[in-house]
Amino acid sequence: MGKLGYARFLAFGEFMKILGRVLRKLGVGLLFLIVALCVAIIVVPPFLDRIYYEGPDGPHYDGQRFFNPDGEDTVRPPTGGSRGNFIVRYLTNNDGRPAWPAYVAVTQSKPLPRVAGDRMVATWIGHATVLIQTQGLNILTDPIWSETAGPFGFGPHRVAAPGVAFDDLPKIDVVLVSHDHYDHMDLATLKKLWARDKPLMVTSLGNDTLLKGVGVPSVALDWNWGVAVLENNHRQVTKPGELFEVAPRYWIHVTRNHHWGSRWGTDRNRALWSSFVVELPGGNVMFSGDTGFGNGQWPVEAAAYGPVRLALIPIGAFRFVPGQMGIGSHIGPIDAAEVFVRSKAARAIAIHWGTFRLSYEAYDTPPKLLTEVMKCRTLTGFDSVTLGKPVEVAPYAAPTQGKPLDPKCLDTPAVHALQ
Repeated sequence: MGKLGYARFLAFGEFMKILGRVLRKLGVGLLFLIVALCVAIIVVPPFLDRIYYEGPDGPHYDGQRFFNPDGEDTVRPPTGGSRGNFIVRYLTNNDGRPAWPAYVAVTQSKPLPRVAGDRMVATWIGHATVLIQTQGLNILTDPIWSETAGPFGFGPHRVAAPGVAFDDLPKIDVVLVSHDHYDHMDLATLKKLWARDKPLMVTSLGNDTLLKGVGVPSVALDWNWGVAVLENNHRQVTKPGELFEVAPRYWIHVTRNHHWGSRWGTDRNRALWSSFVVELPGGNVMFSGDTGFGNGQWPVEAAAYGPVRLALIPIGAFRFVPGQMGIGSHIGPIDAAEVFVRSKAARAIAIHWGTFRLSYEAYDTPPKLLTEVMKCRTLTGFDSVTLGKPVEVAPYAAPTQGKPLDPKCLDTPAVHALQ
């Protein structure tokens, strides 16, 4: 063997030694990673689980978790496949979704400090966040000003800025928090609101544990319970059917809807979800929260508290496969129109669309489809509004009931073109 060949032989031998050391290290590292993953599978899910509420069994609580008493259809992933595959395809944008704009121009407004008397002004700020001003009160629903809807800054990004800058908000008196999903319970925003205004925070059972964790006190109630605010601003928790000799200044009722809750997946349904009715002298406000249709009786139950002057009804995140018109946990425009009819609302504003990309439909499909549904049913008073633009809500007047939806009415090129 020549000198050159011998040198190559030595170099190859040294290379093999280095490769062996690297492989051994990689092997140890890989083994450590496998062990860590196995430990994580066992340890992490229980760690992420939480007990937010403890109480006796009831019609929608089994002693550990809440459930929908009108039928549980929210457990399976919206595509019908595996939840893991759904999440991966969603995060990698590999599920065939129509493109959304990266940014939507918004003209922000600055609301009035107060709106007195029976006059009512509503401003859609984005997603399920609406500012309602009436009777000298400023009421805010599911406030979210964060750029993302998810843990640690991850999750769907906001494509539309809030219709009102946070610093331009008037002093808030009441905040309604429907459930614990990140796009509805934005703890960073709630913490800022509490530090600035100390509003009355009302939510449903178990959610107060999450709010308390960031230093925000709240009143958490079961369905059909409420908070009556009397003339001296004294607050009294009320049980179902409780009456007063003198009507409260306003009354917040926690009411049923059809959804689910979770922050981490393993803590599914540890806290309750809800809608709300704010009982006011000039007519009530119904905030549907985040909801599927269920048995369709929950808007009827809300209407039993009195005439609904304004309803806030979700219309987006209803399509997770092509052609789909609704899922167990979300209503689309077709079901939303039926909710409008069953609530007997005089006026409704479409929410839960056009802010965070949560599902399959195109950006503007929800309001376009709602317009077609309303035409088919000969209904008026329920539509989408411009982000940030204050809307005057007329005094309550009994609504027309329109007509039932004929599916053939939606069998048009315009509707088929919607993605």
